[in-house]
Amino acid sequence: MELTSVRRVHVRVEGIVQGVGFRPFVHALATEYELAGFVGNDSAGVFVEVEGDGERLTAFVADLSRRAPALAQVERLTTDAVPPTGRPGFTIVTSVTGAGREALISPDTATCADCLGELSDPTDRRHGYPFTNCTNCGPRFTIVEDVPYDRRTTTMAEFPLCADCAAEYADPANRRFHAEPVCCPGCGPALRLVTADGGPVAGEPLDTAVRWLRHGRIVAVKGLGGYHLAARADDDRAVSTLRARKHREEKPFAVMAADLAWARALVDVAPAAEPVLTGARRPVVLLPRRADAPVAGTVAPGNRELGVMLPYTPLHQLLLGRLGLPIVLTSGNVSDEPIAHRDDDARERLAGIADGFLVHDRRIHVRTDDSVVRVFRGRELPIRRSRGYVPAPLTLPWRFARPVLACGAELKNTFCVAKGRRAFVSHHVGDLENYETLRAFTDGIAHFTRLFDVRPEIVAHDLHPEYLSTKYALQRDDVELLGVQHHHAHIASCLADNGEPGPVIGVAFDGLGFGPDGTLWGGELLVADLAGFERIGHLGAVSMPGGVAAVHEPWRMAASYLDEIYGDAVPDLAVRRRHDRHWPAVVALARRGTNSPRTSSAGRLFDAVAALLGLHDRVTYEGQAAIALEQRADRDERGGYRVDAAGPVPLRHAGRGLVRCVVDDLLAGVDPGRIAARFHHGLADAVVRAAGGVRERTGLAAVALSGGVFQNVLLLDRVVGGLEQDGFRVLVHSRVPPNDGGISLGQAAVAAARAVSVD
Repeated sequence: MELTSVRRVHVRVEGIVQGVGFRPFVHALATEYELAGFVGNDSAGVFVEVEGDGERLTAFVADLSRRAPALAQVERLTTDAVPPTGRPGFTIVTSVTGAGREALISPDTATCADCLGELSDPTDRRHGYPFTNCTNCGPRFTIVEDVPYDRRTTTMAEFPLCADCAAEYADPANRRFHAEPVCCPGCGPALRLVTADGGPVAGEPLDTAVRWLRHGRIVAVKGLGGYHLAARADDDRAVSTLRARKHREEKPFAVMAADLAWARALVDVAPAAEPVLTGARRPVVLLPRRADAPVAGTVAPGNRELGVMLPYTPLHQLLLGRLGLPIVLTSGNVSDEPIAHRDDDARERLAGIADGFLVHDRRIHVRTDDSVVRVFRGRELPIRRSRGYVPAPLTLPWRFARPVLACGAELKNTFCVAKGRRAFVSHHVGDLENYETLRAFTDGIAHFTRLFDVRPEIVAHDLHPEYLSTKYALQRDDVELLGVQHHHAHIASCLADNGEPGPVIGVAFDGLGFGPDGTLWGGELLVADLAGFERIGHLGAVSMPGGVAAVHEPWRMAASYLDEIYGDAVPDLAVRRRHDRHWPAVVALARRGTNSPRTSSAGRLFDAVAALLGLHDRVTYEGQAAIALEQRADRDERGGYRVDAAGPVPLRHAGRGLVRCVVDDLLAGVDPGRIAARFHHGLADAVVRAAGGVRERTGLAAVALSGGVFQNVLLLDRVVGGLEQDGFRVLVHSRVPPNDGGISLGQAAVAAARAVSVD
């Protein structure tokens, strides 16, 4: 609307505009333009009434989006003319609580440069204070209990402001103007070092913790979203002790480095990775490990990459700065449990792991793990989307006609609540395999539905009847239930990630997913849009001898593939010799089909090849064998296997063909690294040729790639490159993970599409 003839307007600003300094920004902008009025928070976002000269009003409204604070995301801005009042001055008014919450909450944000400057300035009253923050940084999501976002609705309500902080909070010229977590040593949280029973440890807490770390002890550190376990990254004995106590035998640990220079001493930081590593979100970034990296071999055994992150709180900054060394910083839990975030629970659960606890008295309301990303072709490829990203919504180009709750999958679980054009994908919950994680799942759903005022009318869930997320959905009798096939959800997730409705050729490669034909899918070629799909091809199904045992023991998958291909004439291979005692029984199990479900899984194909190459006969964490196969691949190898990917069911013979090629090379004495590379290249070639065949039948020229196997950037790069060279447009993930952490978004998108089609 034209504003030049209007003297007073009411402005509604929606998006991430609470907790990011938006009201102080509006106050300063109105003062700059010499306008009168007020600004405040409410349940929908920010409201502004502003009065003055028409041209200045026009410029003011334009600048609300153009000059918004760095952490703000203005999604929608509307204006309405209102009668002038003639009252002078511009003020920030008390927040308004009402029905119909639409306000968005900012993710937790890494310490800004201004706060870091104060932290290191001996003359500043916040010098060395580990909870320094301002409107541009600090805790947000992890401390918010309700909206609108005000101090009284956060866990900082327990810390009344001192006179100095209150003056900053009330000063429009101060960057802490209406910064809700503002505090200082006189009025804010305090640091303590305690034993497992809560007893105090003598000495200055931070210095003592640093001394303990330097001498090889393990310290539990209370961070933004939960407790971490810290140890010197260059001390093999300390890291090995941490592994033994945590029961985490081989899974790589993340490493925190003090700054970018230290990170460069550990890993090769490509130009595209630097802004991800140093940005406000501060995820763990998986990067190529330097040969001379000063870290113990036990940090990431057998892995070419290290997961590296930089400090994202003043506490981490001080800890790393005083220690002068990188540290392992891993989730504070015993393997398979959710991260500990409550003080008493942390001391109880971590007492057998940590030698001491570096704690503070600011409550964590929502536990939130660190996020993990890879960088693919200059863009983020999320592996775990959590701290720093959540709860920022994904805004979609279509509307959810009815509010939706999507319950996600069993492994790497997230849930998603959605309404309007927004999908709120939760923080990483974990594997729903125990009571603690299930409790985190149900508590998280309750918090999100309240925080974002979503009253689900549709609850979407996986088809697998034994998933705890499915059982949770089926227990709800107040909503319409919608089962979504696992791999359709993967492709729908990729479509939603890219803001496209389809149809596309969908390639969904993962570990396992329940198929409506009674088999376990996982190497799927679909023609799909958001509303539905057709299974047009897949890797040929083989038996999983022993069921779940075959997931934990990849050699069983090697036995199954070899039996399918060679029968009783299996060549003399090392994998068979290693398991000669149990081989006949496992093969017999596969042939009978007893506790041996059939699967088309690409993940299990990777397992079989990894076992054939002697990389892993048994695994201690999900995906370990497949990761090892990617890591082992010779990056200088250019050859690749060429197998049959065509026929009426594309890809059906590709798995067996690739295994046969692997066996031929093994018998010929080819280096395992070259074989691993040729396998990757051969599978990628099979996918490209299969997609070409589907295009001839359907005319579709877009391909969506999803599923946990496409975390493998060697395979992903080869598939994307081959498809693009063949004239396809390729969709990959960049906002949610391709693994099961993205399933909930796909389920929600399917629910939205089917609700529209039904209506």
